[in-house]
Amino acid sequence: MQEKTASAKSRFPKSVPFIIGNEAAERFSFYGMRSILTLFLVKQFFNPTGSAALAQQADAHANKLNHLFVMVAYALPFVGGMIADWFTGKYKLILYVSLVYCLGHLLLAMFDTSLDGFEFGMLVVAIGAGGIKSCVSANVGDQFDASNQDLLSKVYGWFYFSINAGSMLSTVAIPTIYKYYGPKWAFGVPGILMGLATLIFFLGRKRYVKVPPQGVNRNNLVFITWYALTHLSKKKPGQSLLDIAKESYDPERVEGVKAVYRVISVFFFALAFWAVWDQCLSEWTLYAEKMDRNINLGFTSFMIEPGSMSTFNTIFLLLFIPLFNYLIYPNLDKIGLKTTPLRRLGAGLVLTALSFVVIGFTHVSIDNGGSPSMWWQVLAFLILSAAEVLVSITGLEYAYTHSPKSMKSTMSGIWFLVVSFGNLITASVNGLIEDGGWWAKNLKGANYEWFFVAFICVFIIIFMFVAPRLKERNYITDPYVSDNEVIADTNNL
Repeated sequence: MQEKTASAKSRFPKSVPFIIGNEAAERFSFYGMRSILTLFLVKQFFNPTGSAALAQQADAHANKLNHLFVMVAYALPFVGGMIADWFTGKYKLILYVSLVYCLGHLLLAMFDTSLDGFEFGMLVVAIGAGGIKSCVSANVGDQFDASNQDLLSKVYGWFYFSINAGSMLSTVAIPTIYKYYGPKWAFGVPGILMGLATLIFFLGRKRYVKVPPQGVNRNNLVFITWYALTHLSKKKPGQSLLDIAKESYDPERVEGVKAVYRVISVFFFALAFWAVWDQCLSEWTLYAEKMDRNINLGFTSFMIEPGSMSTFNTIFLLLFIPLFNYLIYPNLDKIGLKTTPLRRLGAGLVLTALSFVVIGFTHVSIDNGGSPSMWWQVLAFLILSAAEVLVSITGLEYAYTHSPKSMKSTMSGIWFLVVSFGNLITASVNGLIEDGGWWAKNLKGANYEWFFVAFICVFIIIFMFVAPRLKERNYITDPYVSDNEVIADTNNL
C-alpha cells in the first residue's frame, strides 16, 4: 500500500464531483416528493373535505404511510449492499436500480388520483432509493486509499452537504409547483431530476475506482454467527463467542463479523434519533399548516408553504457541516475535549430530545386554538439540524471506517437499516392512533411529542452506562490490528 510522503499533498479523487452531483440530483427527487407527500395524501385521499372529526385518523393514516415508505426505502440498502458486495459490484447496481427509481417517479405522476396506483409508485420509488443508497455512500469511501484517507472525513461532510443542497432546492420548488401546477408536475419534476442524477453517474463511469464483488461464500455474517451459536460447547476459556467459528471459517472474516456487531452496538442508540427525525417531513408539515407562516419584509410579504418549512433544516445543515468540521470539532480537540464518534452521538441524542420539547410546546399552543409563529418550528429545526450533523454524518463515516473492506456496503446497509427500524416504530405508533382506542386518546395533541421525548431520554440514560464499555476498531487507521488489541475506549464520555 502506497504511503504518503511528508511533502505530498492529499488530493480528492477525480470521481468525487460525479458522485456529489449524482447525490444532489437524487436527493432533490427524493426529498422533493416527500416535502408534499403527507399533505397530498391527507387532502387527496384521506380527508379531502377537511373534516375535523376525521383529522386525527386521517393525519395518522398519512403519517403511517409516509413512515412505512421511508421504512422500506431504508431497509433495502442492506439488501442492495449485499447484492453489490456479492454479485454485481457497486457501479452496476447503482446504474440499473436508478432506472427503476425513475420509473417509480413516473408512476407517482401518473396515478395522482388513484390511491392503489400511487401506493404502488411509492413502493417502486422506495425500491429504487433503497436499492442504491448504501452503495452510493460506500462508493465514496472506495475512491480513497492510504495516500488521501485523511480527506475521507471531509468528503463525507461534502457528500452530506450535497444531499442537503439538493434537498433545500427541492423543498422550496416542489411545494410551490404543487400549489400552482398540481400534483402531476409536483411529482413529475422529481422524476426529471432523478433522470439527471442517473445521467451524471453514468458520465463518471471511467473515473470511478470500482471494487469488484467479493462473491458469495460461507464466510459471511449469517453462516459464521449460526455456526458459533450451534457450537457453544466448543467455546474455550477466554474466547469470545464468535471465536468458536475460527476453526471452520476464515479467521479474518470472523474478525470482520465481530466488527459488524461492534458497530451495531453503537448504531442501536441512533435508533432513537431515526425514530423521530423523519417526523419533520411528515408530522411537522401538518403542524406547519396551522401556524402563522407569514413573512413580512416591510416592502413585501409572503407566506411560506407548509412543505417548504423543512428547507430550514437544509439551510442549517449547509451552515453547520463546515462549522462543525472546520471550527467546532478542531477547537474542542485543541482544548482536550476530543470529539470521538460516541461523544458526538451522545450529544446528538440530547439535542434531538430538546428539539421535540420545542415542538411539544408549539403543539400545546395549537391544541389551545392558537396559531404560533413559524419561528418556533424554525428553532426546533435549528436544534434538530445540529443533532443531525452529530448523529447522521458520524454514522455514515463510522459505518465505513469501522468495517473491513469486504463488508463496506453491507455495513452502510446496516446503518440505513437502523433508519428503517426507527421509521417502523413511528409508523406503528401512528397505526395504533389510526385504529383509535387507548393510543388515540392518550397520544392526542402534544402528548404525541412528550411520548417521543420520553422515548429518546430512555436511550440517553442507557447510552451513558453502555458507551464507556463499547469497543472500537478503525479499519482505516488500524487495518492490521488483531482483535485482542481492540480495547474499550474509556475516554468516550
